[in-house]
Amino acid sequence: MKRIATLLAAGAMALTTAQAWAADTVTLQLKWVTQAQFAGYYVAKDKGFYEEENLSVEIKPGGPDIAPAQVLAGGGADVVLDWMPSALATREKGVALVNIAQPFKSSGMMLTCRTDSGIKTPADFKGKTLGVWFFGNEYPFLSWMSKLGIKTDGSADGVKVLKQGFNVDPILQKQADCVSTMTYNEYWQIIDAGLSPDDLVVFKYEDQGVATLEDGIYVLEDKLKDADFVDRMVRFVRASMKGWKYAEANPDEAADIVLENDASGAQTEKHQKRMMGEIIKLTAGSNGALDEADYQRTVKTLLSAGSDPVITKEPVGAWTSMITDKALQ
Repeated sequence: MKRIATLLAAGAMALTTAQAWAADTVTLQLKWVTQAQFAGYYVAKDKGFYEEENLSVEIKPGGPDIAPAQVLAGGGADVVLDWMPSALATREKGVALVNIAQPFKSSGMMLTCRTDSGIKTPADFKGKTLGVWFFGNEYPFLSWMSKLGIKTDGSADGVKVLKQGFNVDPILQKQADCVSTMTYNEYWQIIDAGLSPDDLVVFKYEDQGVATLEDGIYVLEDKLKDADFVDRMVRFVRASMKGWKYAEANPDEAADIVLENDASGAQTEKHQKRMMGEIIKLTAGSNGALDEADYQRTVKTLLSAGSDPVITKEPVGAWTSMITDKALQ
């Protein structure tokens, strides 16, 4: 009996120890499908950086029918990736998203046009058809058009907005003179489809003074009142930024890790390695902390959208440094 009692006691102690060391769970919702755009998180998981922080992280791919903010509000994730224009618009509508870290320092958004459309400068947009992504991705474009004084109602002095799917068919089939592209993705899809750089003229949002922050890390404001949640996010951000810096230093390996995690099998090695090379240009210069000047630039751009601004007032409490202040110590 003593032996049984001893074994039971030992088993109970082992169970208690295992529970004490059980990893804390974090569910991350991506903004889009598995690709090098999110390499830092896959690298952090693959290289054991999350495990080192006693975290078990589930990474949920996104897609055209998945809105990260809705997933977050519905309890389907602890943390999401989103573009700041979308996040601030969502916040103003009542879902209190808060930016806790900003791995992307620069914007990769562009408008890519056919040279045979006659477009050489933004002044040539009038009377043209421009492909635009919606679902929150249209806000930088609308702010840009407002800054240019160009209507988006299809009038002779304005532009016709084509609601663009997540492909580049409109420019290939000449349904649109220009389409929305990212430096790391859709632009190269156009090139791979047969057009050359000489066939295209590119307008980077960064160069037009309307660049807004992309791919920030967001949580619900109420969650930041929970000390345990804050602690998890500190460890999550620290490990994620370690993943991003590893990806910057080892882009080919990072791309391979992304491919290993692509359950769809839709991605190719060529495209992901090329994408990775472009992505690290956007994360370069960021240690994960949000630069307040970048935040203010984004807010100013969104507030300047004429009669139909993306947000109607200066946001309050839309970002915090409390996580990165601790994570980067």
